[in-house]
Amino acid sequence: MNKVILMGRLTRDPEVRYSQNENAMAIARYTLAVDRRFSRDAENTADFINCVAFGRSGEFAEKYFRKGMKVAITGRIQTGSYTNKDGQKVYTTDVVIEDQEFAESKGTGGSDGGHTSVSGPSPSAAIGDGFMNIPDGIDEELPFN
Repeated sequence: MNKVILMGRLTRDPEVRYSQNENAMAIARYTLAVDRRFSRDAENTADFINCVAFGRSGEFAEKYFRKGMKVAITGRIQTGSYTNKDGQKVYTTDVVIEDQEFAESKGTGGSDGGHTSVSGPSPSAAIGDGFMNIPDGIDEELPFN
């Protein structure tokens, strides 16, 4: 099984290109800085992981993702190689995105103070621990009582 789950911050805005066939498809590339869980010396370290999203996922990344945003992705690792202009073989490793979503509310973190959310409650509905308050009187509507 080839399955990857990552959460990190975008190191730059996604770079988006469109395929050149009759049904042009978006191809978005971005790099996630993913913190390592443990470090040898008290400094935080991160891995920089190349990600690629195709089609509607690529369009979504182009429209909503910006440098500094914290996102969660799932996908698969894909390796490849090519010969560069100097004749050297270059090996690549990318995560091909299957699902991607925002990992923090608008207004928290990020380089410019937050971004537009596609759906869901407003960030002001969240309390300090990251969980949303459930309004009184809707217990009968919750599926997990």
